[in-house]
Amino acid sequence: MSTILGIESSCDETAAALVTSDRTILAQRIASQDEAHRPYGGVVPEIAARAHAERLAPLIEATLADAGMSLDDVDAIAATAGPGLIGGVMVGLVTAKALAMATGKPLIAVNHLEGHALSPRLADAALEYPYMLLLVSGGHCQILLVEGVGKFRRLATTIDDALGEAFDKSAKLLGLGYPGGPAMERLAREGNPRGVPLPRPLVGSSEPHFSFAGLKSAVMRAKQSGLYTDADIAAAFQQAAIDCLIDRTRRALASVGPVNALVVAGGVAANKAIRASLEALATEHRLDFVAPPLALCTDNAAMIAWAGVERFALGQSDPLDVAARPRWPLDPEAGAVRGAGVKA
Repeated sequence: MSTILGIESSCDETAAALVTSDRTILAQRIASQDEAHRPYGGVVPEIAARAHAERLAPLIEATLADAGMSLDDVDAIAATAGPGLIGGVMVGLVTAKALAMATGKPLIAVNHLEGHALSPRLADAALEYPYMLLLVSGGHCQILLVEGVGKFRRLATTIDDALGEAFDKSAKLLGLGYPGGPAMERLAREGNPRGVPLPRPLVGSSEPHFSFAGLKSAVMRAKQSGLYTDADIAAAFQQAAIDCLIDRTRRALASVGPVNALVVAGGVAANKAIRASLEALATEHRLDFVAPPLALCTDNAAMIAWAGVERFALGQSDPLDVAARPRWPLDPEAGAVRGAGVKA
């Protein structure tokens, strides 16, 4: 049995975790930066990188202490090497390199998105490849066919905003503060999801992709009109987002062969209404529905450690000169999407 130390620092969560190959999370610590970024209504990269540099070393030490372990007991060190805010990614990766060099342990450079993509397998030992993955977070909105470790086929992506970003920006328009996604979900429970006429971009289109910029703009116009309550706007936004996700995911399921499950991962996967709608879609297609526990949806080091476990089991590791990457697609062979720019 192997034990992997995972390090995550791609955005505004500083995290370390110890995970074994039998899917046991021995210890995990996460230091949130919400208070530092709240006055700005979003993540400030320089503040995030400085906080990672200050917190990461003591966080790793405390995580090892929680498990009653030392670095000698670890088989490999896995760290997010991208994509993400490059300052934070560099802090975590350089720390992992230093630990690997000092101990002689293998270094595993993990794609943050692969951490999300494989996290459902940490929570559910029965989940087998291939599966359909809806990856929804603050920076990404993609549908992928997951065929194995490092084997991803992108079926759809956003041509503008990620859904998590649209949640956060819409929350800011409604004065809900940061982080916006959970605040929008809470307020939506009090509103009428059909109370505000909002668009469903690309729903029904033969094009496979997502678009949320127009939906976000419609929220702004609804707020400025003064005709609707904030609760109704939040509920209508959430319902429009769900309708887009379901329509696009249903189209993707029709475009591929048999899969073992419909899986959702990423920070937006913590939204209970979205989970419920996707579970109904899976039932419609006679598929298992798999979603990680809420603690594994948002950025965390356990998912990075688990991706390290899967790669370590295949004998994979990385040289100490591996580079940090601000952008790192899971499917590098996927073609450019018209109008999407670098966000694809």
